[in-house]
Amino acid sequence: MAGNSQRRNRRTANKKGATVGSGGKRRRALEGKGPTPPAEMRKGHVKQRVANARAKQAARRPAPRRGGGKGTNELVVGRNPVVEALREGVPAIMLYVQQFIDSDDRVREALKLAADRGGIHLMEAPRPELDRMTNGLNHQGLVLQVPPYEYAHPEDLVAAAADEGQDPLIVALDGVTDPRNLGAVVRSVSAFGGHGVVVPERRAAGMTAGAWKTSAGTAARTPVARATNLTRALEAYKKAGLMVVGLDADGDTEVQDAEVLEGPVVIVAGSEGKGLSRLVAETCDVLVRIPMPGGAESLNAGVATGVVLYEAVRHRM
Repeated sequence: MAGNSQRRNRRTANKKGATVGSGGKRRRALEGKGPTPPAEMRKGHVKQRVANARAKQAARRPAPRRGGGKGTNELVVGRNPVVEALREGVPAIMLYVQQFIDSDDRVREALKLAADRGGIHLMEAPRPELDRMTNGLNHQGLVLQVPPYEYAHPEDLVAAAADEGQDPLIVALDGVTDPRNLGAVVRSVSAFGGHGVVVPERRAAGMTAGAWKTSAGTAARTPVARATNLTRALEAYKKAGLMVVGLDADGDTEVQDAEVLEGPVVIVAGSEGKGLSRLVAETCDVLVRIPMPGGAESLNAGVATGVVLYEAVRHRM
């Protein structure tokens, strides 16, 4: 009898189907799994990448490294350029005036602007001395000495954003050699609440008097950092949790659809003619393009950067 009972138990155990007393497990399996999780929690979604980048950036915030070197002294030469530089608030330490100069409205205005600003020394010099200083340029009796620009370090820009409790919004320029373009970018970064501009140390525009003038005074409150190697600086930004977004006419994503602009980001713009260099383009996390229905082949760095900064601010609102 015992053997028959064991055989029946084995046959019952091998039966398929519901087990008596399952506690409603099959019924629970048919129930819904609840609402769809938000985009930030869905694996592979771009918003999750942005959220992860923010968390990474907060966890690996770099210690500030103050100072990125200085530029060189610069001379603004000629009556009109000197007056315009003084009007636009270009930093200056010395105004050289030729001895026995024939005064006119521009000379008088230059002297008044320098005196009103304060901190600018007036120096009278003979014409041969001004000729020597300017290598024979037509100085017209007025020479303004601009002090070396004090560049920030690229990491200073991330630290400044952290101090303000904001996601970094930085612009890097690759191969932009026109100081007026640099000044226009500085002005756009200031207008849209960015945290600064990064330029390479070599073969790139620096903060000259021309860049100061084009920035319309915003260079006084928007730092410009200088990087010895732009690619390495971008890699450091990526390690700090920033997304690197390059502007490219052949980019896969249109700028208005680039959700990565929501978080900590550095926007990279190239020159109007050559665009981004190969190494810089390969370093970018994503390449975006600006749609241009009008058929223009490209925009200069100042205009293109302004468009993307607007989109970044719109995504963050």
